[in-house]
Amino acid sequence: MRTTINLNDGWAFTGPQGDTITVNVPHTWNAEDGQDGGNDYWRGTCTYQRTFVTPHFDDDQRVYLEFQGVNATADVEVNEQTVAHHDGGYSTFRVDVTDQLAKGSGETNTLTVHVDNSVNDHVYPQKADFTFYGGIYRPVSLLIVNASHFDLDHFGSPGFSVTTDVSGESAEVSVSCGVDHVFKGITVKAAINAADGAQVALFDCKIYKLDGTRSVVTFFGQTVLDHPHLWDGVNDPYLYTVILQIQTADGTVVDEVNGRFGVRSFSIDPDKGFFLNGRPYPLRGVSRHQDRKGVGNALTDDMHREDMAIIRELGANTIRLAHYQHSQTFYDLCDEAGMVVWAEIPYISEHMPAGRENTISQMTELITQNINHPSICMWGLSNEITISTKNKADMLDNHRELNDLVHKLDPSRPTTLACYAMCGPFNKSAFVSDVVAWNLYLGWYVPGLFLNKLWFGFWRFVHPKRAIGMSEYGCEAMPNLHSSHPRREDHSEEYQCIYHEYMLRFFAARPYFWATHVWNMFDFAADARDQGGEPGMNHKGLVTFDRKTRKDAFYAYKAFWSKDPFVHVCGSRYNQRAEKITLVKVYSNQPTVELLVDGKPVAAKKGDKVFSFYVPLGAPGETTVVEAHSGDLSDRIAITRVARPNPAYKLGKKKQKNNWA
Repeated sequence: MRTTINLNDGWAFTGPQGDTITVNVPHTWNAEDGQDGGNDYWRGTCTYQRTFVTPHFDDDQRVYLEFQGVNATADVEVNEQTVAHHDGGYSTFRVDVTDQLAKGSGETNTLTVHVDNSVNDHVYPQKADFTFYGGIYRPVSLLIVNASHFDLDHFGSPGFSVTTDVSGESAEVSVSCGVDHVFKGITVKAAINAADGAQVALFDCKIYKLDGTRSVVTFFGQTVLDHPHLWDGVNDPYLYTVILQIQTADGTVVDEVNGRFGVRSFSIDPDKGFFLNGRPYPLRGVSRHQDRKGVGNALTDDMHREDMAIIRELGANTIRLAHYQHSQTFYDLCDEAGMVVWAEIPYISEHMPAGRENTISQMTELITQNINHPSICMWGLSNEITISTKNKADMLDNHRELNDLVHKLDPSRPTTLACYAMCGPFNKSAFVSDVVAWNLYLGWYVPGLFLNKLWFGFWRFVHPKRAIGMSEYGCEAMPNLHSSHPRREDHSEEYQCIYHEYMLRFFAARPYFWATHVWNMFDFAADARDQGGEPGMNHKGLVTFDRKTRKDAFYAYKAFWSKDPFVHVCGSRYNQRAEKITLVKVYSNQPTVELLVDGKPVAAKKGDKVFSFYVPLGAPGETTVVEAHSGDLSDRIAITRVARPNPAYKLGKKKQKNNWA
């Protein structure tokens, strides 16, 4: 049976300055300089090294090294012998190191990993609005397996795939697995367990085909589940577990793998949007970058869980995991939470002719490693690829090759891509994938929120049969910036609220959008930026980079999307105001809100998500307490009247110019 040995602790890290320190992984060397602005974070090669003892293993076993994420290029050595080279910073890769280990249990081995995130022309991403953190930023481990084992050499896959086909009151479940080093008498058994652990199916897998280039045999098996419990999004994200065993002729189990899967069907209609299990299921959600303040992309599992908890609180039912392959931990959380996921590779901003092979390898890894996740319902080919691409013919051919590859690897899911805002509705790149979506910031980078109606109205007029989504939209806000007269580009919380209120109503009136994704759930690092008075950051998040502050716009989404009753009074950080009468906005998913000022009821309103009240303030220096109530729910803020507007609430003109592009 399998044994896993953690190798996360005690690495000697030789950094950019040539000094060596001890670190644990996950780790990145850009956790600080990749977040402070200037577009000068260090990109190059650093070295991680540690020793480990040769584990005990039998003659009929093999030992693998597994890396879950090294950005961006990794060269791995064991005892000064090169064992692996990997291009691509967001996917799992493994290598068999049995023959390179020091002979004898307990002997010392040296593991060296040269990690390179330097600028080049062949590994994506190279140009984008986020920081490319260097490092071994996900776990590392040793795996000890029987010589006859489920395939560990196939693009980092789990060694098996599960597909489901729902028809009426039943579902056909198919299992395919690769077995390395098959010998006489080997059989593959598959079992399916319900969520409570009860076995609901048991079947044999038969030999399907031989891999002529490797010692791998593919086994295939099918069974039927009658009246299956469906994976039904956030309403009921039910998961089965498949257990696969390699058994010898006498029934001895020599290897076992397992994984969860869901039974569901979905489709996309150009007029009615997304359907889940045969019913309309509008996809309304967020995009997510994985990094954090002071941590970069070296996240712990607890951090991933906190991100999911915040997204669930918002009431979203879909996540675009931009712009790269995310942690397996987070895909698992999406399965458990019922999030419909758009998963994509970092083919972004600029087509590199020398990078075509890398787009193919990264897409192959993304799909083979994640094909069993029921949450994933579409594969993203690229993002804003036309923003600075010169060789458009080669770019389009690359997209066609990727599109065909996805359909070959996974016929069950559609392809999509995110078009750059400046792409017109007739741009050829918008017609390669099965469905398409647009990144548009009308009302932020371009004045006029109403332009959203015109743009998508024109799209629907000229392409009525082409399903359309909105892959990015949003505007920046700093929790310390405020205005009683908010305007575009002032980075105030108040304008962010106006923007998102408009977009929420815009989408609610247009069910044809197959998906909409806010840019972004969380503020994130983009070292080339200098906007909003804080260099190195993109502040379009509904929650701050450190996850400590939910901006007021967060609660606008919660009002429209969440079923959990709440009341939120906006403006708690705008607590000094100069006007005699001030606007107080309340977000709630309740039908009626009552307002109290200094403990006295002053108004009650029926409304739909957004409740606006005008509140008189006292003389300068006096503080007014404003409370909102709906039944037992309540929230309050305190506002102090000041003689003059507080200049700290206003964005300095010299601090907002540098966009990353």
